[in-house]
Amino acid sequence: MARTVRMRALQSMLAPGLGTSGQPCATDARRQVMKPGPKNSIADVAGIKVGNASDPLAKTGVTVLLPDAPLRAAVDVRGGGPGTRETDALALDTLVDRIDALTLAGGSVYGLAAADEVAAVLGARGQGFGLIPGVPVSPIVPAAILYDLANGGEKGWGEEPPYRRLAREALEAASDDVSLGAVGAGTGATAGDHPGGLGTASFLSSEGYTVAALAAVNSFGSPYVPGTDSFWAAPFEIGDEFGGRGMPERAGAAGFPPDTKAAALARQNTSLIVVATDADLSAADLKPLAVMAQDGLARAVRPAHGPTDGDIVFAVSTCTKEVPQPLMTLTELGSIAGDVVARACARGAFAAEEKS
Repeated sequence: MARTVRMRALQSMLAPGLGTSGQPCATDARRQVMKPGPKNSIADVAGIKVGNASDPLAKTGVTVLLPDAPLRAAVDVRGGGPGTRETDALALDTLVDRIDALTLAGGSVYGLAAADEVAAVLGARGQGFGLIPGVPVSPIVPAAILYDLANGGEKGWGEEPPYRRLAREALEAASDDVSLGAVGAGTGATAGDHPGGLGTASFLSSEGYTVAALAAVNSFGSPYVPGTDSFWAAPFEIGDEFGGRGMPERAGAAGFPPDTKAAALARQNTSLIVVATDADLSAADLKPLAVMAQDGLARAVRPAHGPTDGDIVFAVSTCTKEVPQPLMTLTELGSIAGDVVARACARGAFAAEEKS
């Protein structure tokens, strides 16, 4: 008898949609009406804006995530080829746990200069981490880059790569209207043997929290089921947000999909992702949120997290909604984050496909 009571209590805690009889309860009805935010974008997390700038001749670009107030942040890096700035500052034992902006860019190592411009502009505005009155503040602007140097664009920029200019343009363009496809950091991206791009998606949790993602998809792996135009992320699609194509009747085992990047292009990858929420999670909680969100890339692209990818997920929070039960809420938000990332990746590839 005691064992039965304990099992029912555990069931109730882990599966709040079930009553002690194991049958669906009212929570199921609530979950069935969960939906994306009004914009189905990362801008559904109030206080976050996104700016994009592209250089169509160079086939590259910059995306800036600009919050109204500093964001709490963490990061998770997978794969063998990452390119980053200030991700060490997001470790749990460092001095700061807030960031003033995030920069995503093409251009490989050259694209890291975009964050220099963002830091300079924000510093001039007085935004940043300050210790001593009268001394310039230090804006915290982590950044990550993807490889688009060999995509056929004009890259003969000599000693003046365009990334500082593009960063300033992206800052000036920041708004809550987030473009999709071959824009910003996704301008020159490729996903396997297909166009990549910038995608975004959002979701409202059963507890009223918003979880959203922004993804610049530039992967070795493919977002498509082999031999079809169906997305691997199809099981997570809401409505027809990336074409409503569904899954083939039999997708089969992917093995090593034939539409990955050719051997000559195998090192020209990395997908950049930002997951945002309004749930007031600590930096220690945002780290596992980023880890769980990485699963979304594996749901959307095959293969993922390989030795030639440098897949990076930033997890950020505006910290505006209290979280009474952090453990269970984090588990739910992490699960949602994986699905949202998968949808954002597919939306980016779908939008780029339509424009190609």
